Amino acid sequence: MKTRPPTTTSSIAMSSKLLTATAVLLIPALALAGEMKAPEKIYRSLDVRAVAGQEKALIKLEKRTAAYWRVTFDNPPFNIFGPETIPQMEKVVSQIEKDPDLRVIVFDSAVPGFFLTHYNFTPPLAESTGLPSGPTGLHPLPDMLVRISKAPVVSIALIRGRATGVGSELALASDMRFASRQKAILSQWEVGAGLVPGGGPMARLPRLMGRGRALEVLLGSDDINGDLAEEYGYVNRSFDDDKLDPFVDGLATRISGFDRQAIADTKRLVDFASLPSDPEIAAGWDAFITSIQRPVAQKNIGRLIDMGLQKDPDVEARLGHYTQSLADK
Repeated sequence: MKTRPPTTTSSIAMSSKLLTATAVLLIPALALAGEMKAPEKIYRSLDVRAVAGQEKALIKLEKRTAAYWRVTFDNPPFNIFGPETIPQMEKVVSQIEKDPDLRVIVFDSAVPGFFLTHYNFTPPLAESTGLPSGPTGLHPLPDMLVRISKAPVVSIALIRGRATGVGSELALASDMRFASRQKAILSQWEVGAGLVPGGGPMARLPRLMGRGRALEVLLGSDDINGDLAEEYGYVNRSFDDDKLDPFVDGLATRISGFDRQAIADTKRLVDFASLPSDPEIAAGWDAFITSIQRPVAQKNIGRLIDMGLQKDPDVEARLGHYTQSLADK
């Protein structure tokens, strides 16, 4: 990831950096407290490493054809997203942007029960805040989500299991979202823990489902199943689980055979009418950094960690239930 000189960032991005730096000394307290046939030939498959010498690949990139790639999250047991994931994800996003033949990318998971979940609260937060801003001037996480939305290729989220926090935000940043009726759960759980979501759902959800339903999702901080997600517009469609993969693969294969320039131009024009601006995304990240400094957030994350957050499968699988237990009685 290339470092951008501070003088080239916007005032909003600089504000985000200053807030992030302020939070470095405070955040560690959180951790301490606790339907076409798929092509038969694989074009290419490889692991994406975060840094030289890192042994564990958390993201796997499979190039099914030159025009159709799969990005698979593989960080068991819960597919938690953290600073160790960001450099690997940055490599993937850079390849998506630069490859001249790519037309479609599908995001999925190799971890049963979990598409992609919340941010990792256990590493020293300097590992996150020390990362340089991305090309947009935003923090690397919202930066990559913005770039995925604006890339000249089609992005599809295949959601089986929990898409919680970052997972929901990646799905929202993708061009299309398809979910398992029986196994998908989407959630923006942060308000229930005294936090403000940082990956842009306040800017994206109202455009998809309207203001009232967006506020229900964000402020209710509860789990949304595949059928309700479809009804609300959170996802394009939900399918019986055995129909999900054939549909997504068929759609991706179909689109991958179309003209790249026609795809890119059509998507760019839809973007004008539908995508939030970078300042809207930046404001959400600033609000997130501010919220994590408040004592109530530090207390609530500590309580969740004591209950088993990031350790107990029941806590991760029923995060909406455990978050509700934090509410004032």
